[in-house]
Amino acid sequence: MFTDDEAAGPALTEPVGVTAQAGSATSVHVMWNRPVSTTEVTQYEVYRGADRVRRLSATQHMIDVTGLRPRTRYVFTVRARGADGALGPASRRVTVTTPAAVAEDRAAPSRPSGLRGSVSGTGAVSLTWRAAHDDRGVVSYDVYQGTTKIHSVGGKETRAVVTGLRPGTAYAFSVRARDAADNTSSPSTTVRLTTARGKDGGTGADATAPGDFRARSRTSDGAHYIDLSWTPPHTGGEVPAYQVFVDGAQATTVMWGADTPDAAKYSFYIGKEAGERHRVKIRAQLPDGTWGAFSPERTVTTGG
Repeated sequence: MFTDDEAAGPALTEPVGVTAQAGSATSVHVMWNRPVSTTEVTQYEVYRGADRVRRLSATQHMIDVTGLRPRTRYVFTVRARGADGALGPASRRVTVTTPAAVAEDRAAPSRPSGLRGSVSGTGAVSLTWRAAHDDRGVVSYDVYQGTTKIHSVGGKETRAVVTGLRPGTAYAFSVRARDAADNTSSPSTTVRLTTARGKDGGTGADATAPGDFRARSRTSDGAHYIDLSWTPPHTGGEVPAYQVFVDGAQATTVMWGADTPDAAKYSFYIGKEAGERHRVKIRAQLPDGTWGAFSPERTVTTGG
């Protein structure tokens, strides 16, 4: 079915899920996921065009690039450096245009209201809030863990999924709105959440798990295939990759060059023998590079 090399994936690939969101007229928030590879990553390098703007540790997957010009188009890429010191390939290019500067805009947006949160397994929480208001428009929302900014989404988003948390740990989250002039609202009310105890990976209902997961067998020209379909989890960011597990072992990684479609589909060859039973489940790569909870496991029979 699949060789060990196919299951393991390439040694070092480009960072995936790179996004760039204008935070203000002079700043851009860049986020990415770790490469889908087996090699240890020791560092990331962020580039604006051909110029490297920052080096970051392997634990960091976001940065605010500041000192930019209003109403200007920028292109960002990210590269990973492996344990052997070699620099991996560049990620896909992401383009963003900073908004126009607003003269004499000293009015901050209103504070986001109605912040709510729910625990999603042992290592993630899902946050939602009501939109803030600004006389010139909200450009982005910043999510804070305590007093530290840990995430940012566009001004049209009112939800985010925070991942990479520790099991059985209490956290406090708040949200601030930001406009094009970098005026920042006062923080929303604080929501306090405690992640579930136990092993990570997720069982049962989890906001990081793909939804409506289905698997069925299909036969074509004497060969058997498994067709999968699902809806992406609402993570507040791009889901660039999924891992497919067959009979408890990772079979392959499915990657999209752009955003995952609203209704995702994937088909793969499983063999030529009829009457074989297989268990299939999937999980999504989240915006911070970690893997979300598994979908429910489905059982299919070839030729059935």
